Formats: sequence, C-alpha cells, structure tokens
Amino acid sequence: MSNADLVRVGKNLLKSADTGENVELQSLWQDQPVVVFFLRRFGCQVCRWMAAEISKLEPDLRASGVALVGVGPEEFGLQEFKDLGFFKGSIYVDEQKKCYMDFGFKRYTALSVVPAALGKKVRDVAAKASANGIKGNFSGDLLQSGGMIIVAKGGEKVLLHFVQDSPGDYVPLEDIAKALSISSQVKEGQKPVCNDDVCTR
Repeated sequence: MSNADLVRVGKNLLKSADTGENVELQSLWQDQPVVVFFLRRFGCQVCRWMAAEISKLEPDLRASGVALVGVGPEEFGLQEFKDLGFFKGSIYVDEQKKCYMDFGFKRYTALSVVPAALGKKVRDVAAKASANGIKGNFSGDLLQSGGMIIVAKGGEKVLLHFVQDSPGDYVPLEDIAKALSISSQVKEGQKPVCNDDVCTR
C-alpha cells in the first residue's frame, strides 16, 4: 500500500466503541505508530483468540509509544466482546466496512466460507481458543474477513499490511514486534491438537 493510498484510506470514518464519536482512521496514527487489528466479527471464536494473543503485546507496545487498536465490521457482539475483556486496546467499528474494502479484506460468499472455515488453519486456531476457554458464536456477518495494518507515526509509511487468506490466518506476535523494531519476550500460545468440530467460528 502506497502513502497516497494511506492518505485516501485515512479519511475513512470509524466509530469509537467507548464514546460513540466518529473519527478519521488517520487520527489513530497521527501522533504515534499504531497496530490496527481488523476482526472478522466480534463473536468469532478465532478472532477473540487472536485479540487475546495480540493483547499480550500491549505492555511492550505502550512502553514503546505504539497504540493498539481493534476494529470490527459491525456493532453486533461488541458489548459481549468488551465485557469479556478479549482485547486490551481501543476498539472501533467500521460501520460502512469501507476500511475493510480499501485494505483488501475480502468477503466470502455463502459457498466459499464453509470450506475456508473448515480448513486446518481455522481448526488449529479454534482448538487454541477452546484450550484457553475462549468461546464464540455464529451471530453477525459471517462472510467478512479481516487482517492487520501497522502504520508509522504521522502516516509516514505502512510497516505491515496483512490480509487474511483463510479465517485462521494471523500475524505472529514476533512479526508484529519486528515490524515496529521493538523487543518483546511474549510467546505465542501453544498449539493444541485440534478436532473437526469447528465451522465458521
């Protein structure tokens, strides 16, 4: 993604989950670097696990002056997501799903989502989530995928632009730290053995 694209996408509006006010996406990186995690949906078991994993980095990010932000494509499931404390950063909603579209986070079709959701990557991550007591539901938009962007302070450049290919794809914690040139001793959660009982978590 070029800087010109970043300026254009930066004008997109997000709704703050705390205040309800609309802010421009670019305001998130105006004064500091930012990690922006785009969830598929707030009720997604796999997304909840990813949010909890990324949150392990929050103390190191904060100590390095980096903001941590989560964005969902709809408000459905937001309150439960907040109440259960899966994510340690600020939370926003992209009600128009404009950022999702502009960053290339694809939408599945009703036919393509089932094989994607039954894939080994999703089963593995869902097993990790279950092992950590993280549950999900099937409410909300099941067809949206997500990803992550990491942007330097002032929008100087995109340090990482990750697009999920499978609902189970995510950025390893060490890759996030490396993109920001910060050190972290945080380790990713263990990969337990998975079973076939997953679907579109």
